[in-house]
Amino acid sequence: MTRKSRLLSAAFGALAATSSLFGSASAYAQSATVVTTPVAATQVRYGSIKVDGLNIAYREAGDPRSPKLVLLPGWPSSSHQYRDLIPKLASRFHVIAPDYQGFGNSDHPDPATYHYSFDAISVTVEKFLAAKGFDHYGLFMQDYGGPVGYRIVGRNPKALDWLIVQNSNAYENGFTPAWDGFRKALWVDRTSANEAALAAFNTLDAIKNTVYLGGAGHPELIAPESYESDAASVAGPTNLRIQLDLFYDYRNNVALYPAWQAFLRNQQPKTLIFWGQHDVFFTPEGGESYLKDLPNAEIHRLNAGHFATEDNLPYIADHIISFYDARVKARK
Repeated sequence: MTRKSRLLSAAFGALAATSSLFGSASAYAQSATVVTTPVAATQVRYGSIKVDGLNIAYREAGDPRSPKLVLLPGWPSSSHQYRDLIPKLASRFHVIAPDYQGFGNSDHPDPATYHYSFDAISVTVEKFLAAKGFDHYGLFMQDYGGPVGYRIVGRNPKALDWLIVQNSNAYENGFTPAWDGFRKALWVDRTSANEAALAAFNTLDAIKNTVYLGGAGHPELIAPESYESDAASVAGPTNLRIQLDLFYDYRNNVALYPAWQAFLRNQQPKTLIFWGQHDVFFTPEGGESYLKDLPNAEIHRLNAGHFATEDNLPYIADHIISFYDARVKARK
């Protein structure tokens, strides 16, 4: 037998042995039981739907027959902000948290051709909630969640069953000096220099050390992926332009504060307030001001910063449930 013949014989022998092995594995696979585990209602489900031509991503959990609760996130986060809160509420509520356009896993249309504004976000979120069957609900608003949420329920007050506010400003005295670059510069004159001074807010260092860890009562509980995912979401020239467009548009929220305050006075929604007392953006007085228009609101003053759910999660979740049981469920 030639050397070439010996090599061919060895190769065919190896192929035959491999075929036998795969045949045995195939027979095993056919006889073995493959388990598809059931999905519990309390597990978080991830999805996206088309709204206004955009893919809007969301997290959802809970039995659709349960009372509905909408979680609206704040800058610079997305539904990821509520990744740990949703499972704690899902046994009692049908919970949903969307990513706004330009945030998280939703589409980020180019700001060169798409106009980013709180009006536009609120319209898209309102359509999103209708498409998901949320025709009335409790509403949790944090930071940007306020400008979005107040617009939605202002257009349709009957949709609001109850309200949760966590460091979402609606009063002039709620602004800390961190807003000086907005109120005294950008909103007065939108120049490249004034924008550049505020662009630093969108860096990993600022998001980590100022927004998340700044003022936190328990910084050791704040997961690095929280600020890392936010920083990744706003990174790059296009995403930075999105954020600067919304920074500039925020001036229109302040003009609506009197209307939002009137809404609260006139509607008197059952309201639960969590207010981080060391928020770099919003003063404790901003939280207290809600009590002027909502004297029956329940307020919890927390040793926390901007994102209180990061290091006060059990407390917030427990008090959401107890407030609903004592103040909202009894009314139905």
